[in-house]
Formats: sequence, C-alpha cells, structure tokens
Amino acid sequence: MVAAHLPPLPPSRTDPDGSAVLRVLSYNIRSMRDDEDAIARVIRACEPDLVFLQEAPRFFRWRKHAARLAAKSGLYVLTGGATATGPMLLCSLRVGVERTEDVLLPLTPGLHRRGFATAVVRVAGTRIGLLSCHLSLQTDERYAQAGMLLDRLEALGTEHALVAGDLNERPGGRTFRRLAGELQDCWAVRPWGGEHTSTPADPHQRIDAVLATGGVEVLGCGVPHGLPGISEADLRAATDHLPVLAALRVPAATAPAGR
Repeated sequence: MVAAHLPPLPPSRTDPDGSAVLRVLSYNIRSMRDDEDAIARVIRACEPDLVFLQEAPRFFRWRKHAARLAAKSGLYVLTGGATATGPMLLCSLRVGVERTEDVLLPLTPGLHRRGFATAVVRVAGTRIGLLSCHLSLQTDERYAQAGMLLDRLEALGTEHALVAGDLNERPGGRTFRRLAGELQDCWAVRPWGGEHTSTPADPHQRIDAVLATGGVEVLGCGVPHGLPGISEADLRAATDHLPVLAALRVPAATAPAGR
C-alpha cells in the first residue's frame, strides 16, 4: 500500500556535535533507456548528498550521458560507469573526494561482467567509504561477489562505510543474508516509505538496498512513495526499479591520537 504522504526524512546537515546527516539514494536506472527527465526529477526531489546508481550508461558516449543526468539532477559524477560495468556514484558539493577506484570483478564465461564503483569521501571532516554494486543474476556467482564486496569495503580503510545497489536477491536469500550479517540493512533497521523496489508497475519484491557499517545511525530508509515532488507517474516512467532513499547520521571525525 502506497502512503499518500510521507513523514519527512531529516534534511542534510552537520550537527553541533560534528556528526553529519546524509541523504543517500540507490537507483537502478536501466541505462537511461526509459525517461531520463523522470529519473532526474526523482533524484532531485530526494535531495541526496550521494547517489549510488546501477546500470548507468556504459556504451557510446556514456560519459556525456552520465554528465547530463548529473547536471539535470543538480549533482556531479564522482566515479563509475563503463569503467565499473554499470555502477556509478554521484555526489553533491557537500562531499569532499579523497580517492576513487572502479573495480572489475572476475568474468564468468557466458555471464555479464560485474564491477564496483568505490570511493573514499569526507563529509564534515569524517571519512566515509562508498561502494555501488549490481550483483549477478547467478546464485553462486552472486554469493562470491558478496564476499568480494566485503573484502573491498575493508580495503577502503575507513571506519564508516556505505554500500548500496541492486542485489538481485530478496532479503531471505543467502547473499542478502551474508551482507546483512556484516552490515546494517537500513530498511530493516528503520523502515520508512515503501519496501518493495521491483517492479514499479507491481512492487512485490525488495532486491535493492542501502547498507551501512555499524557506527552509522539509520534515521529512515525506503522507497519514497508520496515524497513531495515525486509522482507515481515519474516512478513508473523513469526505469524498471524503484529508488531507495535513506537518511543516515555519521559520527563526527575522531581526533588523531596525541591531540
């Protein structure tokens, strides 16, 4: 059931104690094959600091298409796209970039190659690791990719980290459970809005998620049905997935030892 109006999620802000509230969006945009303007309207209405895209443009003139979507959304391309086989990260000017890396995963013959778009950023002085993913349709490969994801997250070397993407699996599946055993499944921690992300015409399964390390406080997470500025028509026209929006509080940066 779709809510007519949602209670507001907290806005992006830095609190007096130095902690930062971030708005984070995960969205599979199906290579922008549907309604690009509808995608941009949905993203803008969510007012995100960070956007984790899947199936971003990755073929002819993909950088131009990605830059145009970012501009329409009031954001900037951080990393990813063809160089990560589809996952991409966008960000607002609030986000300071420390480093980025696009990672290609091992290729299984006969299957689509997958990758991660990763970055280390700073918000209000706090370092945060980011990883956008789109896991395999094949069960065993998907489970192996979850292990690679957790290893890559650890290699980012940040105390706090966020993962978001199309997991191609429901919460009861072993890959989803593997990830949720190591990270917070933000919808399960503090549900807000709608749960199911596929398909827009008939939402019946949750296969997209925002995940966070333990020190991050989840203030709300879900599909933004009824959010001001987002129409159900745009959600159906934009792509074949529904977006997941989360508000997360990241603790203040810890002062280096000796200070």
